[in-house]
Amino acid sequence: MGDIVDFDSPVLRLAHDEAEGVATLWLDRPEARNAMGMDLWRDLPRAMDILAADTTVRVVVVAAEGPHFSVGLDLKAMGNMLTGGGDASGQSSPHASMASRARSGRAEVLRLQEAITAVARCSKPVVAAVHGYCIGGGVDLIAACDIRLASSDAVFSVREAKMAIVADLGSLQRLPAIISAGHLAELAFTGKDISAERAKEIGLVNDVAADVDSVHKAAQVLAAEIAANSPIAVQGTKAVLAANEGRTVAEGLDYVATWNAGMLASDDLVEAVTAFMEKRTPKFTGR
Repeated sequence: MGDIVDFDSPVLRLAHDEAEGVATLWLDRPEARNAMGMDLWRDLPRAMDILAADTTVRVVVVAAEGPHFSVGLDLKAMGNMLTGGGDASGQSSPHASMASRARSGRAEVLRLQEAITAVARCSKPVVAAVHGYCIGGGVDLIAACDIRLASSDAVFSVREAKMAIVADLGSLQRLPAIISAGHLAELAFTGKDISAERAKEIGLVNDVAADVDSVHKAAQVLAAEIAANSPIAVQGTKAVLAANEGRTVAEGLDYVATWNAGMLASDDLVEAVTAFMEKRTPKFTGR
């Protein structure tokens, strides 16, 4: 697996196994426990754009270097924004009115939200491989992924209530589709830590692996299994699942009928039928 050379970031790294069709987005700031600072918020959307546009990438894995997935927002770097003193870069006017500070703060929150939404918006399936701490913004990030795996040492927390703020980067909006309302309320109201096993019990993660190496391997195996299918069908399935939100069953059925009307003429479908008749494994090209 080689790095994607046209992407340069001090806190993220892109690696790609073209043979498997799997790319890995590595959080790569281990010395800071992958705290999410200004570089992360700038580079995450750029990384997702590169992965979405690369037709050789069929599945994305999000993983982390170092002992922890992420301890969340970098409070040292971005605390000024949280306390209303300016934007994430620390720029503010000493004479700014309360209204102007509020507008500036809101604009910064929206910018950070958009970085996480870039992950959710990716047309390819995204698999999170979590180990160690996954706190605050780390939970926002994995909530934007399609599938979540964890190592046995993983610890999860929707921590914001303990920091006297309302979680505002997506956990409260995306987790209701992942875990029950009661479990989300418990996590968000208390800010408590939960173990990997508890996260599995409530449906936050799909499965738990023994250790960090095992969860990274499990994520790659799962991603390769997905990537072996027709990318037209997989990406179409993701699009249809997303389109179901806010629609009735009848509206969802109408949407998928329209989708398949355009996609059933694919070369991949011909290949699937031919391979079945010839009793061999299909080789999908995404055409």
